[in-house]
Amino acid sequence: MHKPESFPIDKIYVPVKRRKALKPEVVQEIAASILEIGQQAPILVRPDEDRFVLVEGLHRLEACKALGERAIIGLLVSAEVAHPKTLSPQSAKAEAERQNMERLRKLRLEREAAESVAARAASKTETAVRQREHPEKTIRNNLKTSSQLGRGTSGSTPRTLSEWVKQQERGGGRY
Repeated sequence: MHKPESFPIDKIYVPVKRRKALKPEVVQEIAASILEIGQQAPILVRPDEDRFVLVEGLHRLEACKALGERAIIGLLVSAEVAHPKTLSPQSAKAEAERQNMERLRKLRLEREAAESVAARAASKTETAVRQREHPEKTIRNNLKTSSQLGRGTSGSTPRTLSEWVKQQERGGGRY
């Protein structure tokens, strides 16, 4: 959040469109209020080269001018805050549709991930149940894989390609 700062009134430019909305009776009421309790709400300005452009607070600015003040309390905002992008009804609808599709895509990905986790858990559970029901098959399968791993690797690890080929020929392996 920005901190209120003091801005010189003569450095604040008021756009012509904003000036058209000026109501002298509101300026008088605000000036009376500022005299009694001081400025309560800061104006909003944005930087523009060597000056500031009024974004909000025309009546407060004019009330301070009328009271002879040389500075006013305000907040410095960026141009993006000062002029938010206005969307046409079609582009607003398209943006809403895009956001909706993005939300649906995220939901679909989350659902697929949850299903994948559930399937893996079910597979692990199925394997555990099978091992409990038929432990002899599990032992036999484990022996097969360990003997297959050991086949063709009699002796020490070969250091060269020719040693490896000879080792494969002796073990009956194919290369």
